[in-house]
Amino acid sequence: MATDDPGQPARWVPPAGTVLALTGLAISIYLTIAHYTDPRTLACPDTGALDCAKVTTSAESMVLGLPVAVYGLLFFGAMALLNLPAAWRRQDVRLTVARLAAAGVGVVTVLYLVYVELFRVNAICLWCTGVHVVVFALFAVTLIGSSKTLVD
Repeated sequence: MATDDPGQPARWVPPAGTVLALTGLAISIYLTIAHYTDPRTLACPDTGALDCAKVTTSAESMVLGLPVAVYGLLFFGAMALLNLPAAWRRQDVRLTVARLAAAGVGVVTVLYLVYVELFRVNAICLWCTGVHVVVFALFAVTLIGSSKTLVD
């Protein structure tokens, strides 16, 4: 993990975090639009175990009156800001802790949402699974990138 500055994360960390956050944001935008327009989503079957419409229209898809996808917008918007290269260059432990805490909350939320899909809704949404994969990857990048700041 070569860097020019010993206190900085590897060069690939900021762009990887930014790309992952923007990917999650794009999927969340799509899911939010689909929620408010047509629950049948692109490239996702609507029968059997794979059923995006069943997942995104279930009672569990709403939290405090808002679709879960809207919370995804907020999460990935915040993570995009926290993963900008300029944010990584600032060697502020508060930013590192905020980035790690947000990524951790994202992982815990995803674990709960996967549980809901598997055991309460009895269907899997492929778009939601894409978001889940992005959250785990973002957590891994955040953890790897933050290790130097926290150790130093």
